[in-house]
Amino acid sequence: MNCFNQRLRRTSPMHGSSRNELVPSKPPRINGWAWPPQAFQVVGWMVYSYLAIVSFGIYIPLLPLPWNHVLYALTGVAFIIHFFAHIATATIDPADVGVRAKRNYSSPMPLFDRTKQPHVIQDLHCYLCEVKVGPKVKHCGVCNKCVEGFDHHCKWLNTCVGGRNYWCFFVALSSGTLGVFLLAVVILFIFIQHYLDPNSLRTDPQFDSILGNGTWLVFLPLAPMKTSSAALLILAFITAMLSITCLLLLGHLLGFHFYLCISTFDYVKMRRQKEAINQDNEAGNPHDAKINNKAPEVRPELMPFWFSCSTCKFDDKDPLTSRLSESLCTELENFGKSSEKETSFHYGTENPTQNTSVHRVPGMQDPLGSSVMTPDDT
Repeated sequence: MNCFNQRLRRTSPMHGSSRNELVPSKPPRINGWAWPPQAFQVVGWMVYSYLAIVSFGIYIPLLPLPWNHVLYALTGVAFIIHFFAHIATATIDPADVGVRAKRNYSSPMPLFDRTKQPHVIQDLHCYLCEVKVGPKVKHCGVCNKCVEGFDHHCKWLNTCVGGRNYWCFFVALSSGTLGVFLLAVVILFIFIQHYLDPNSLRTDPQFDSILGNGTWLVFLPLAPMKTSSAALLILAFITAMLSITCLLLLGHLLGFHFYLCISTFDYVKMRRQKEAINQDNEAGNPHDAKINNKAPEVRPELMPFWFSCSTCKFDDKDPLTSRLSESLCTELENFGKSSEKETSFHYGTENPTQNTSVHRVPGMQDPLGSSVMTPDDT
């Protein structure tokens, strides 16, 4: 055995060079259907299919009249709207108009040379896409293209959410929240009524031929199948836990967008800026402390054109904001630190005359079913 004569693998940078000069590139992604699919994307469709089957095939048919018809209509509309909005969000190409007009997605992207340009986007010009871009355009490292009105990269959709598909994303988010809320209410009602008054759940005429309360029928009225009471309750418990989990995740993200009235990327940037100001103040610079005493406000030019709100201001000291975004921000900050080790060039729009301490490489984060592209240090 010659184990000790093997050449050791280098784990630290070579002397005089802390990073590679050329950043390897990959072909850009057109939309959420580009291969390969994300694992979260597959899981999302599996969860949607499961909830649709158990809601319309098992539990809503057990509701007494007229509530079964009401829930058929409300839940059906929510699931159908979410289905088409989800497909539209994943299908629309969120790339900048210059990228869509010039770029051939089948051709490989050029290599990025840090010795020539420190940032991917500088002076409103993307050196990877080789186009002029606007101030709200960001280069997504996952999709490898410039996204107009960039909000975040969503793992569940396997695409970026930007200005072109934001409203489809918002409709999918709202309808999904409504759908799982209604389903959770139905499951909890059936779970309680099964113990209090099981006969109220056996109003379908096909239950007349079933003796005793230990046997139940599912997939009424088209394809009735017999099942036990224990199986019905176990499945109800699993579905309720899954629905409540989806409701918390979707509701958290929906409330985040509703309350802040800004894009996810703008929120992350302002939080980074405030942290940088606090660090400068803690460093003991009285001159900077006087200048930067006030927290940055949400400027109108930072507000996304798809979600403007003149009365909405950002303040970290507000308790509702802290409760709503504490978990999201904690995970964003933790992932931002880890992403610094993986890549070291800028994707955001940069100006050489500006202080780049708060502009960082976007990393991908997914606390709520959507990943946030955060800037990273060079």
